[in-house]
Amino acid sequence: MINSIDRYANMFKQLDAKNEGAFVPFVMVGDPDIQTSVNIIKALVEGGADGLELGFPYSDPIADGPTIQKASIRALSNNIKTDDCFEIIRQIRETYADIPIGLLLYSNLVLKRGIEKFYQDAAKAGVDSILIADVPLREADRFITISEQTGIKQILIAPPNASDETFAEIGKKSQGYTYLLGRAGVTGAETAVTIPASELIDKLTRYKVAPPLLGFGISTPAQVADAIQSGAAGAISGSATVNIIAENLSQPDVMLEKLKVFVTQMKAATHK
Repeated sequence: MINSIDRYANMFKQLDAKNEGAFVPFVMVGDPDIQTSVNIIKALVEGGADGLELGFPYSDPIADGPTIQKASIRALSNNIKTDDCFEIIRQIRETYADIPIGLLLYSNLVLKRGIEKFYQDAAKAGVDSILIADVPLREADRFITISEQTGIKQILIAPPNASDETFAEIGKKSQGYTYLLGRAGVTGAETAVTIPASELIDKLTRYKVAPPLLGFGISTPAQVADAIQSGAAGAISGSATVNIIAENLSQPDVMLEKLKVFVTQMKAATHK
């Protein structure tokens, strides 16, 4: 099945018309269990998320800090498998036809299923993009080939210290959006964004990369506003969102309300 709708292009077009940037929260699919995970993702959309970035639980998430690692462990301890993740996404897609849904995961999960089958299953579930955190640009071509066959956007990472050659390559190959790292290292709300994003974004514009969303260390509305002001098309926040889940596991109703409020506040900061 080919996913032919370009939800990212539609999202950016609508946001440009309203003079807003995108706010995209990240959560781990299946954390802490299937039904709560569905409710969490719905709460993010109801709170005003423009797009979704979703992780699949994995036993060795090298790019993630402790917060997201713990989310993986919670989901895995509830025996969440890749099939369960796709089923959760199918339920979300049935409810929300237009929101872009991106996956951020590790190559082992994809390779274990087979690249072609993983991408086909993702497309059937309603996924728009896939970012594989541990695949460098020089090894991305085999994933890009399959992504083009299935209509899924292969998202590329722009590291803060990338060379001009790397940016030029990303410009040629990027689709959907570009994941712009706010800093080097692992994910986590504990370490704020430190890279002067505007210099990077000037480069990205020069090389015509897909619209950059700034991630890694985004946890406050002020950081979202800074990202937009620097010229980013939007911001992605993961650890701060997952922290709310972790802190309210025993009170799911409180958790869902706090997630909605958090997303609403972060989204409000995207107005230019």
